[in-house]
Amino acid sequence: MTIYGKAIKFEDNVDTDVILPGQYLVLTDTMELAKHAMEGLDPTFTTKIHDGAIIVAGKNFGCGSSREQAPSALKHAGIECVLAESFARIFYRNAITIGLPVLECSGISSKVEEGDELGVDLRAGEVENKSKNLVLQATQLPEFIVEILDDGGLIEHLRRRIVSK
Repeated sequence: MTIYGKAIKFEDNVDTDVILPGQYLVLTDTMELAKHAMEGLDPTFTTKIHDGAIIVAGKNFGCGSSREQAPSALKHAGIECVLAESFARIFYRNAITIGLPVLECSGISSKVEEGDELGVDLRAGEVENKSKNLVLQATQLPEFIVEILDDGGLIEHLRRRIVSK
């Protein structure tokens, strides 16, 4: 499973309050949530997403409150994957649950620039920066997480498992 997209960069400590500002938590339509993704940090964020985009960030991405709407807003805005030096644990779990791939990759924030073309092999944990002809090794995801992501999230994964039995 390989994902392609252009990098959209952020720094350290991007919290869920800027990923999806609190006033939008009342929305239940995922496409409405998506319109407000990263609005607290970059009001033009959704205009940067064309034919797949990958967020590249520093340390502690997704810190703050445990709102599941934050990764959901990113996914439905068109983000294919989030690569960061590290993630807040609850954001990481929420992202996998809703089917948004997230990989920790040491040194990524200094080796990727805004707009770089990236390819991410989820099974191998390899991140290819096509713009710089560079391959980075991210933390390899366990097979069961790759299966959840392949199925589009935990709920769909469980549905498929129940149907197959």
